[in-house]
Amino acid sequence: MFNDSVRHIAEQDSVQHAAQHAAEHGAGGSDFIMDHLLSHPVIPLPTVAGIDLTINNHVVMMFVSGLLLILAFGWTFRNPRLVPNGFANALESVVEYVYNEAIKPNLGSHSRMYAPYLLTAFFFILLCNFLGLVPYGATATGNIGVTLAMAIITLLVGQAAGIRKFGFFTFYKHIVPPGLPVFIIPIMLPVEIMSLIAKHFSLAIRLFANMVGGHITILAIMSIIFMFQNWLISPLPLVLILFSSLLEVLITFIQAYVFTTLSAVFIGTSLAEEH
Repeated sequence: MFNDSVRHIAEQDSVQHAAQHAAEHGAGGSDFIMDHLLSHPVIPLPTVAGIDLTINNHVVMMFVSGLLLILAFGWTFRNPRLVPNGFANALESVVEYVYNEAIKPNLGSHSRMYAPYLLTAFFFILLCNFLGLVPYGATATGNIGVTLAMAIITLLVGQAAGIRKFGFFTFYKHIVPPGLPVFIIPIMLPVEIMSLIAKHFSLAIRLFANMVGGHITILAIMSIIFMFQNWLISPLPLVLILFSSLLEVLITFIQAYVFTTLSAVFIGTSLAEEH
């Protein structure tokens, strides 16, 4: 009887230890996912005028992306040729495709003027997306602050384009559709302004949500292996991770292209005769 009691106590301790370990492991799995997605300070800096100047991992990734773009294009086209080859040919093909398919149809004769910004945005987003797939990397476009800043830049470029073409008063005079009764204008004016802001806010949310969603999917599938602590179930999650990773590579291109296309559409709307 004494042995049975000891065995029962030992079994209870074992179950309690297993439950505690599972709970700790589950929390660790969620911490692992959030650790990959959230920003972390890399270089602590002081707060100035209420603004924290600390450089986090997402800022580092943006610096890396910008530096890689400068080096890639600067080195590749240091000796421009009439017929490029190798990596220069690949870059020129991508530039030509984005210009002809996303920029020119929406901006027409104004394409060359705004192509530098739109192409820069495309390659910057593309590279930031790819760096998020690198081990120990971070997805800068998975930070709402980054995507919101880029959407604001698109908004400012569009407004500057319209003012440059039509003039300040003429451009904003048509913010409300013409021909409306006078008493409707005070109602429609804030609606049109909110619509303009909402379009660009959705531009930021679309990029942010797609990048975060893809990473959460991959990391959540990966955590299944560690939750069960059994390598016998690993083949299925690994296959799903491989498929999701390949899909994520495709999404990096798609989201960069979609952001560039919509930015061109919004800028083109400001340049239209009736906007």
